[in-house]
Amino acid sequence: MYLLGIDLGTSSIKVAVVEIATQKNVATAQYPEEETAIKSVQSGWAEQSPNDWWQNVQQAILKLNSTGLFDPKEIKAIGIAYQMHGLVVVDKNKEVLRDSIIWCDSRAVELGNGAFEAIGHEKSLKHLLNSPGNFTASKLAWVKTNEPEIYNRIDKIMLPGDFIAMKLTGEITTSISALSEGIFWDFQNHEISEDVMNYYGISNDLIPTVKPLFSEHGYLTADIAGSLGLATGIPVAYKAGDQPNNALSLNVLKPGEVAATAGTSGVIYGVSDELTYDQQSRVNTFAHVTYSEETKHTGVLLCINGTGSMYRWAKHNFASQATYADLNILASKAPIGSNGLKVLPFGNGAERMLNNQYTGAEFLGIDLNLHNQSDIFRAVQEGIAFSFRYGLDIMRENGMQPKVIRAGRANLFLSDLFAQTFVDVTGIPVELYENDGSVGAALGAGIGAGIFKTTEEAFSKHNVINTLTPQHSAGYEAIYQDWKAILEKQLAR
Repeated sequence: MYLLGIDLGTSSIKVAVVEIATQKNVATAQYPEEETAIKSVQSGWAEQSPNDWWQNVQQAILKLNSTGLFDPKEIKAIGIAYQMHGLVVVDKNKEVLRDSIIWCDSRAVELGNGAFEAIGHEKSLKHLLNSPGNFTASKLAWVKTNEPEIYNRIDKIMLPGDFIAMKLTGEITTSISALSEGIFWDFQNHEISEDVMNYYGISNDLIPTVKPLFSEHGYLTADIAGSLGLATGIPVAYKAGDQPNNALSLNVLKPGEVAATAGTSGVIYGVSDELTYDQQSRVNTFAHVTYSEETKHTGVLLCINGTGSMYRWAKHNFASQATYADLNILASKAPIGSNGLKVLPFGNGAERMLNNQYTGAEFLGIDLNLHNQSDIFRAVQEGIAFSFRYGLDIMRENGMQPKVIRAGRANLFLSDLFAQTFVDVTGIPVELYENDGSVGAALGAGIGAGIFKTTEEAFSKHNVINTLTPQHSAGYEAIYQDWKAILEKQLAR
């Protein structure tokens, strides 16, 4: 018997089938092969089509089935992980009304700032654990203000994973975790925030039915089951944003445990048992997958928009025919510090940890007689690692003091050079695991469907594959401080 996990990423859809008895990933597939484009009709805007996501999910599942490594009819539950903070709006017929305004879109920053002022900084931070910022509620307010003809036709709003679950089951549900990532949730009153809804003039009727994150969010319809070769009636038993889900996939469930990812965006995510917040909202706090009214486990999330997106941009513009593995070998030929070349990797929208400023990405100190491709690609990897260190220091200011960070061996952590640079620059050991978001979603489905009795049971057979410890921290410290000084000079302009 098996579990199916769907990871709705920004770049592509990844799916995995996990065998229940062994908890092992028996097959994976990704679709499309090329990275999905982000539509940006104005600077700072970012949209994708939910219907394209749905087509890609179906193609990924069919590709997975074609491996012949499992019987699709033996899949017992489905779990979904998804890119966080995106806004999907549908009418009464469950038809999409506009493209999704996704996580890295910056258009609603000023609206969020206005809500922060009107509600009050202290009250927002205490009740929402964040400023309304550039999150889903503010994105919806932007639609209300700028596209009233669309807004007036909205029947329900969703996060991206809610939409995929709707297409699979015909049911529209959400969770406290999802509402918290959209800044719709009042943690003190344990209810949808009256302050946010009243300030923006949004009706609670637009919010879907709220269900526990680990629960049955609907059952696979006969027509979809038939087209995908699956059994009718199996439950969608888990939905979570990609970062809480990544933490789940790495068994980061207890206060003090910390996970990291470096995909399109970069994230450090730590679990707390306190309703904590950053006074400047540079890092954000959301309900973790294990959050309940009794067990208030939150996830403290540092997000850097320009990580994998920066590396992808460099690849396409400086070595488009090379593979990422080729680039990692090339980068390893340059010395620590990339012969003085430095990169600010902040070219993918306003950065929360930079107080919602948009600096753009920059290469600094280019020597036309010295620098080559090796320096460029190492400098990009180092700039990304430096941005993690900058954000981690903010998390330390807020009481998060990780002794070790867990990461899946995926995306930038596939690069031995990047992984070691991350460890050297942050000064914190990293434990690498094989699990990724799609495997985590599959295991989450097993928890939600009651196949695993506890979260601990779902990860009882998962082990560390490698532990990296700092090797060159002293050599990197001065280089990092120079990089930080350049960044802060840019921010002060």
